[in-house]
Amino acid sequence: MIDQSTIDRVLDAAQIVDVVSDFVTLKKRGVNYIGLCPFHDERTPSFSVSPSKGICKCFSCGKGGNAVHFIMEHEQLSYHSAIRWLAKKYHIEIKERELSEEEKTAQNLRESLLVVNQYASQYFQDILHTHSEGQNIGLSYFRSRGFRDDIIKKFQLGYSLNKPADLAQTAQKKGYQADFLLKTGLCYQKEDGTLHDRFWGRVIFPVHSVSGNVVAFGGRVLNTATKHVQMKYVNSPESELYHKSKELYGIYFAKQSIVKQDRCFLVEGYTDVISMHQSGIENVVASSGTALTHDQIRLIHRFTNHITLLYDGDPAGIKASLRGIDMLLEEGMSVKICLLPDGEDPDSFARKHNATDFQAYINTHEVDFITFKTNLLLEEAGKDPMKRASLIGSIVKSIAVIPDQIVRSVYIKECGKLLEVEEKLLVQSVSEEIKKTKSEKEREEQRQKERASRQNTALASAPQDSSFPAIDTSSIPPLPETELLPVEPMAAEENLSAPMPSHYTSPEEMYATLAVRRGDRVSAFYPIEKELIRIVVRYGERIVVDEEIDGERQVYNVVDYIAGSLAMDELSFYVPLFSRMLEEAMQVAGNPDFVAEKFFLSHIDAEISRVAATMVSDNYMLSRLSTEQYKYKTDDMRLPELLDRLMTDFKLLYVKLELKEKTNALKEPSLQADTERIFQLMKEIKDLQEAYNSLARRAGDRVVDPF
Repeated sequence: MIDQSTIDRVLDAAQIVDVVSDFVTLKKRGVNYIGLCPFHDERTPSFSVSPSKGICKCFSCGKGGNAVHFIMEHEQLSYHSAIRWLAKKYHIEIKERELSEEEKTAQNLRESLLVVNQYASQYFQDILHTHSEGQNIGLSYFRSRGFRDDIIKKFQLGYSLNKPADLAQTAQKKGYQADFLLKTGLCYQKEDGTLHDRFWGRVIFPVHSVSGNVVAFGGRVLNTATKHVQMKYVNSPESELYHKSKELYGIYFAKQSIVKQDRCFLVEGYTDVISMHQSGIENVVASSGTALTHDQIRLIHRFTNHITLLYDGDPAGIKASLRGIDMLLEEGMSVKICLLPDGEDPDSFARKHNATDFQAYINTHEVDFITFKTNLLLEEAGKDPMKRASLIGSIVKSIAVIPDQIVRSVYIKECGKLLEVEEKLLVQSVSEEIKKTKSEKEREEQRQKERASRQNTALASAPQDSSFPAIDTSSIPPLPETELLPVEPMAAEENLSAPMPSHYTSPEEMYATLAVRRGDRVSAFYPIEKELIRIVVRYGERIVVDEEIDGERQVYNVVDYIAGSLAMDELSFYVPLFSRMLEEAMQVAGNPDFVAEKFFLSHIDAEISRVAATMVSDNYMLSRLSTEQYKYKTDDMRLPELLDRLMTDFKLLYVKLELKEKTNALKEPSLQADTERIFQLMKEIKDLQEAYNSLARRAGDRVVDPF
């Protein structure tokens, strides 16, 4: 792992203007720079770079951050890979912390396998371009498919000689261990102990991970070159590097185009991807002939929410497109389908058309999933009422898996028109399907809990060290999931002082209503906690209290103030990420060299670092400093006032939710016979009401009575 001191040196050296200028033409505008956003197509520059703050941001698509986040987004790299990228640019030596023995073993194995795969990839390429057999058979084959030499080199295509053990023998002579050749799947061992090449006599298609490492190979047999081989294609087996269900062919070459176009084309085979690239369409990946998996869908979803499935126009292609639709919908993807003309596949169609014509065909012929599936099944059902009923049931199941309620309602309306079915009937059917699925999921979760409970019971009854008693974990509630949040995270320039809708008097009022209905405190407290964490990131080390109390000088910075205010009433943050950020700030806030912004921006956790980068812009609010005019007042000019206001709002919201819950509990019919509990609740409500009134007076006109 890269140590923190190295990360700090990289961040200190990486100048945001210098880094972004490698990819974007920037022009100076005032104290900042501006250019065309590299993450989406635009004609008017909206991508701003601030050298003083060390951040960039597109005010159109919202993407940006510091130098590390820019490289992560542009090159589609992990946090640590982006740090390495910048370290290489600025000639900074990477120092890594010492790994445990288990980490070292796993890392060494993975790195060794990657080295062997890289050697094999280069070996196959060299054979293709320099060996007579590779040129006459392999290169001739690729050219006969219409592939240009630059495309062949781009995808690192190769050829394996028609000799069953040439790679194994050559690699071992160069010092590569037989064990690694076996673990990568490049070779397999025969009964006599000798190694045999898996891909001999085939043209080679390397499979790259999203970061560009060669993790596997696909080999296609050429009948003119090899006899007695049954399978047309052979692929690498599962290994420490390669899990077929998690990889997509071409993702490394397509990721930037997918992000820029905000769209991904999904095809079936290697040659489909290569031909489309050659025609000029680069935002394309292949499932390599396997059924689409959830892991592959999530990989695409990292780069875009929009996917178009391109399939042959034959029945097999149509059925293939149907199999993956529900999984794509379940992951929240926007799905369209485009069937090519009969007798054509993406490979052949791309070779006959340029990018403009191909794109025009797709735009003209692609349809959303509901139209595609409905028309297809209607054609099969004809006028048979039973088949039509089955068709409706099939479409209802597809709509029911869509997680977004608004999208579901749109599809229900469209489905009703196409099928000539009453919309309310479809709404009811979808609702019943959702309940059925939810019930099945709950039953499965209950079965898992019961299995876990049985395992805990078995562990508890087994002999064990008395100093380590068995712990029953089955009753521990699951952590709240961030996808339950009712809003998207606010942009850096938003704050709680922004105008609210007329029927709400404060942000906490708006979120409290939703939270009580859903019982989700994470959602309710999210906006206030986000604003508090933004202040911690921007001004965490700033002193906000410096006074003498009972002869002792009391000095508190922003982190101390927030943590102390929460601890005073035994409260804590509800959003897990924000809670973790505050806890980490509390641990280092006492250090004399603590600078919150630097601490969080250089944090080793990429999620914390990315969130911090969105929070470093100054927020402004209009403040009536005089009766004659409005003036801008920055957050750092009003920190004590702002912190007091936010902590009051936080506690006010807490009391409000407690009041609503206690009041609702008092109305429960089952409680009417429990006089003692009723009096207890009434006392708690009275105490909470007094606390609410006190906080409300302190908050002033920002709140209304909770009832």
